[in-house]
Amino acid sequence: VSLFAEDARHSDETFFIHYVFAIDSAHGFFILRAPVPPQRPEFPSLTNAVPAVNWQEREIPDLFGLKLIGHPNPRRCALHDDWPEVHPLRKDFDLKTVLPPFEGARHKFRQVEGEGVFQVPVGPVHAGIIEPGHFLFSVAGEPVLYLQIRLFYTHKGTEKLFENLPLDHCVRLAESISGDSSFAHATAFCYAVERAAEVEVPPRARVLRTVCLELERIYNHIADIGAIATDVAFVVANAHAMRLKERVLRLNEELTGNRLLRGMACLGGVRFDWNAEHVEAISQLLRELGPEFDSLVELLQASSSTRDRLEGTGVLTPQTARDLGIVGIAGRASGLDHDLRRDFPHAAYDRVKFTVPVYTAGDVLHRMQVRIDEVIQSFGIIRQLAFDLPAGAVRTQVAEPPPNRVALGYVEGWRGEIFHWIRTAPGNRLARCKIKDPSLQNWPALSEAIKGNIIPDFPVVNKSFNLSYSGTDR
Repeated sequence: VSLFAEDARHSDETFFIHYVFAIDSAHGFFILRAPVPPQRPEFPSLTNAVPAVNWQEREIPDLFGLKLIGHPNPRRCALHDDWPEVHPLRKDFDLKTVLPPFEGARHKFRQVEGEGVFQVPVGPVHAGIIEPGHFLFSVAGEPVLYLQIRLFYTHKGTEKLFENLPLDHCVRLAESISGDSSFAHATAFCYAVERAAEVEVPPRARVLRTVCLELERIYNHIADIGAIATDVAFVVANAHAMRLKERVLRLNEELTGNRLLRGMACLGGVRFDWNAEHVEAISQLLRELGPEFDSLVELLQASSSTRDRLEGTGVLTPQTARDLGIVGIAGRASGLDHDLRRDFPHAAYDRVKFTVPVYTAGDVLHRMQVRIDEVIQSFGIIRQLAFDLPAGAVRTQVAEPPPNRVALGYVEGWRGEIFHWIRTAPGNRLARCKIKDPSLQNWPALSEAIKGNIIPDFPVVNKSFNLSYSGTDR
């Protein structure tokens, strides 16, 4: 599930490497931690045996200065080559440190050699209003042989910032990790703190959290369906999708005061309650949006040219998905039957019935189909919950958790699983917060899915994953 480091020299005179495992049969998690003494600051790589931990391992030398032994690609990851030899997640690194400019070091991509092999760079600055990412294609003729991805241009030091804020302020910081997953990240963080404080969230708040998580899923999935259509020149379908997305965003604002659901999550529950008028607004949206969404799906399915462009494009095989530990939409489109909502119930998911869509084709068409199916399931989840709200409060008081308490918060965001691991500190603050966004896990899948395809198909393959630069960079 996750792998990360912790600087515990102030308390235990050592660093720790934490390995988080999920046990599906027990609906729970267990965490192994291995000490790394400062006198010998190195740890063995597991990437050759478990490729899923590749990027997570490579972050640790950058951020903590621990040497990674036996990794097949031990180059920098989270910090670029022009970053000086300092490690910002060590406790002795001051957040206010001003680093001098450092020039002369440039990232060296791996070279793919052979007759007729050319390299085509894309980015890091793109034409769209998106964050930076550098893609280097190695091609022989039209087919892509190899894609190298360089991210972390906007690394914000979010995990360091968590260590310096009061817990209630940390909720707002969690909302900024990935803008299209504001509520999911904030809720995962809240669950971590609530577990550390041994606080039970009121039933009504659990239901409201669940509805908001599903609204976040609906508007993002609809937007992605439209964007995939745009990338194969079916702009009419995208126009319909954007119209439906706008309807959901307006409902979000009516329910929470914010189109992206910011400000709704808080420690102990949710910030705003809903009355009969809010419930009626939800009911009206479901009555109207359901048939209109069905019409959008019919429009897409009736287009033979759209199906021709999507089917068989950007295939991620089930074996590759399993090896890379791919999560969420991409995993379920490639045969991985995992969903935290069902397997590790949180919020009010234990109160509802729904189906997790799983396919094995692993192409763009089926990543879009997972989204379509999940929107329909989300409609059903909201119907089961919103019209039978439990009575009672929507928030309970969260006392300061004891220091040195460890807790794991998680939700199934619309992209996939989100984890927040925390260790508490005195003064209602954190000693450490580890954030795991699904995009960090899934970016390597894009390199595999594009192999054998042509560069003009990259936009639609990329959009079918729609990974977050911000969630990865943190």
